[in-house]
Amino acid sequence: MNELLEGLPLPVAGVDEAGRGPLAGPVTAAAVVLDLCVPIPGIGDSKAITEARREKLFDLIQERAVAWAIGWATAEEIDQINILQASFLAMRRALDQIPGQFLAVAVDGNRVIPKLELPQRAIVKGDARVAEIGAASILAKVARDRYMLELHERFPQYGFAKHKGYPTADHVEALRCHGPMPEHRRTFRPVSELLLL
Repeated sequence: MNELLEGLPLPVAGVDEAGRGPLAGPVTAAAVVLDLCVPIPGIGDSKAITEARREKLFDLIQERAVAWAIGWATAEEIDQINILQASFLAMRRALDQIPGQFLAVAVDGNRVIPKLELPQRAIVKGDARVAEIGAASILAKVARDRYMLELHERFPQYGFAKHKGYPTADHVEALRCHGPMPEHRRTFRPVSELLLL
C-alpha cells in the first residue's frame, strides 16, 4: 500500500478532475478503486502521459479496476456555483455511482471534498504519487477530451478538437469572431467580457 494512504481504511477511492481551466465545456471527475493484486503499469499524472497512452490506459483501468465512475458538472453549473464547487460536485457525482465500493477517499490537490461523510485525504500532486488518483486523472481527462471532440463536431468553428476548450490564442480569436456558444462558461474571462460588448 502507498505510504501516503497509511491510516485510511481500505479500500480507498482515488478522485481527480479535469477541465478546471477551459473556457468551455464541463468539468469532469473520476473515482477509481483499484485491485491491489492487479497492478496497472504506467498509471500517473494524465498530463504527463501521451494521448495514445492515455487512451490505452483508459480501457485497462476500466477492465481491471474494482470500481470506477465518471461525474460531470456542466458549464451552466460552473457559472452558478463557481469552478471549485463544481469540481467538488463532479467528484461527489462520480463517488455516488460506486456506493459501497470504498471506505475512504484520496483526493488530488490540497482540499478534501465538502459534505462527504467518509475519511478523506487531500494529496498534492496525488495524480503522480498515488495510483488510485492517477487512474482517476486518466479517466477524467480522456472522458472530457472525448466530450470536447463531440462538441467540435457540433461547433467546428471554435476548434475544440485542437485545444479542448482551453484559452489558447486560436480559441480566443474564434470567440471574438463567433461569440460564445451555449457551453462557454459565462463567468470566465474573456467570455464574460465579450458578453458585455
